[in-house]
Amino acid sequence: MSTHDARSAATVATGASRGERANVPVRRAPRAVSPRLTLATAGRVLRQIRHDPRTIALLVVLPCVLLGLIAWMFDGTPVLDQFGPILVGLFPMIIMFLVTSVTTLRERQSGTLERLMTMPLGKGDFVGGYALAFALLATVQALVVVAFAVWVCGMDVSGPVWVVVLVAVLDAILGSCLGLAASALARSEFQAVQLMPVILFPQLITCGLLMPRDEMPAVLEAISRVLPLTYGVSALQDVAAGGTFADVSGAVAVIVAFIVGAIVLGTLTLRRRTE
Repeated sequence: MSTHDARSAATVATGASRGERANVPVRRAPRAVSPRLTLATAGRVLRQIRHDPRTIALLVVLPCVLLGLIAWMFDGTPVLDQFGPILVGLFPMIIMFLVTSVTTLRERQSGTLERLMTMPLGKGDFVGGYALAFALLATVQALVVVAFAVWVCGMDVSGPVWVVVLVAVLDAILGSCLGLAASALARSEFQAVQLMPVILFPQLITCGLLMPRDEMPAVLEAISRVLPLTYGVSALQDVAAGGTFADVSGAVAVIVAFIVGAIVLGTLTLRRRTE
C-alpha cells in the first residue's frame, strides 16, 4: 500500500470514529411483531372509532336497516330465511373493506403512519393492530346484525345460529384485511372507494349468490374456486339449509387461510405515505 493510500485509509477510519459514518444510511433489520405494540395500535383504532358516530352507524346501523327493508319487502315469503344468513355474512365484509381501506389511507395521507413508523412500531404491529381492532368490531357487528335478523325480522336459520355469527365475523375480518392490502394501491379516498367494486363485485357475481356455481360456465366456476367470498357464501348457504359446523369446517378453514394471506399481503404492501 502506498503512503497516499495509507493516509486515505487513516482519514476514513478517523472520520468514521468521529461519527461521519452516520451519513451512510443504515437499513433497520426487520423485527418480530410485538404483542404490546399490536394491542396499543388496536386500542388507538378503537378509541378513534368510538368518537366517530358516523362510522359506528355505518358498521352497525346500516346492515340492520338493509335487512329490515328486505324483511319488509318480502314479508310472508321465504326470501329472508333463504338469503338472510348470506346477507348477514356479505354486509360485514363489504362495509369493513370500505372502512378499513379509507381509514388506513387517511392515516397515510395525514402523515400519522409515517410518524408511527419512526417509532419502534413495525408494519406487522400496525397491520395486526388494525386487524385485531376490526375483528372486535366485526364480532359486535355480527352479533347485533344476527340478533336483529333473528329476533326482530324473524329470520329462521335451520342450522346453528352461532355458526352464522362465526362466518360473518370471519368475512368481516377478511374484508378488513383486503382493505388494508387495497389501501396500498390507492392515492386518495376516492380511489379507495373505486377499488371496492373492482375487488368485491367479481366475487359477488361468481360466489354462487346469483346462480348456482355448478350451472356457471366452466371458466367462471374455476375462477370462483380461488376467490374467498365463494367459501363464505357456501358455508352460509349450508348453514341456512340445516348444516352444522362440521359440514362447513372446510370452508371456514379456507376463509382463515385467506385472512392470513391478506394480512401478510397487507404487511408487505403497506406504505408509510402517499406519494
